[in-house]
Amino acid sequence: MIKESSITTKRINHYSLTQTLSRDFKINKYKYLIILPIIVYLILFAYKPMYGIIIAFMDYRPHLGIANSKWVGLRHFKTFFNDVYFWRLLRNTVSISGLNILFGFPAPIILALLLNEIQSSWFKRTVQTITYMPYFISLVVVCSLVKIYCQSNGIFSQIAVALGGNAQNFLMNTKYFYPIYVISDIWKNVGWNSIIYLAALSSIDQEQYEAAKIDGAGRFRQMFHITLPGLLPTIMVLFILRMGGLLNVGYEKILLLYSEVTYEVADVISTYVYRKGILNAAFSYSTAVGLFNSVVNVFFLVLTNTISKKTTEMHLF
Repeated sequence: MIKESSITTKRINHYSLTQTLSRDFKINKYKYLIILPIIVYLILFAYKPMYGIIIAFMDYRPHLGIANSKWVGLRHFKTFFNDVYFWRLLRNTVSISGLNILFGFPAPIILALLLNEIQSSWFKRTVQTITYMPYFISLVVVCSLVKIYCQSNGIFSQIAVALGGNAQNFLMNTKYFYPIYVISDIWKNVGWNSIIYLAALSSIDQEQYEAAKIDGAGRFRQMFHITLPGLLPTIMVLFILRMGGLLNVGYEKILLLYSEVTYEVADVISTYVYRKGILNAAFSYSTAVGLFNSVVNVFFLVLTNTISKKTTEMHLF
């Protein structure tokens, strides 16, 4: 009797779910049709290509295809871990990404806080426009400008000479590659990245500020006790996402700025994958390196989310 009752309950629940989904589709059918192209796009270009990850465990040959290529297991991963450049690649990737997080992540937050304190609307709009503009400049153009300014006869060398230094090509000096990369990245993205924080600031209840003024709180006290706590959920979510891309240093900018002279500090995992996969046609090996990169990123994403969940009760999942 109990078994029959359980089966009957499952059938009722299944029927109820089917009815609910059917009713929901009838009510929102146009919304489902609007989202259908996005779902198809994700399936074709985001999920279907994941099948190709298995070539990381194969000695893939294009003329043989995936089905007929030889299975080699973890050989490519072992080769990468024993590569003479492994620790250099890992060090450079973590260093550049870490410096970007250390200096680049707080930059839009600070800009949003400063803009929030500006009373003059026209001045605020002017500053926003000026800081947004670099984001819309092509990365190729930005890197070309950086190369021109950093030449031995560029503006930075002229400033260095005026201050008593020597003229030099700063991009050819390994000591200056990290600062140039990070500062140019902040300049390009700080305005655009501040938009989400400005949106979060606009959602903070203004009555809290009025109450704080009545209690005698100045602007700095209001910032630390109202504004920052109001921004904290947004900050933590974006920080978790940023940590999830710790090893995702964009290869495009590195490729446009680095040279063989600066490989020691500029060569990262993504540029190494590009050289091995595209230039040397080592498809299986480069896929294995890219898979390692993705697994480490997922690890940091889960770790940061777990720590945030336990300490601040803010998390993605």
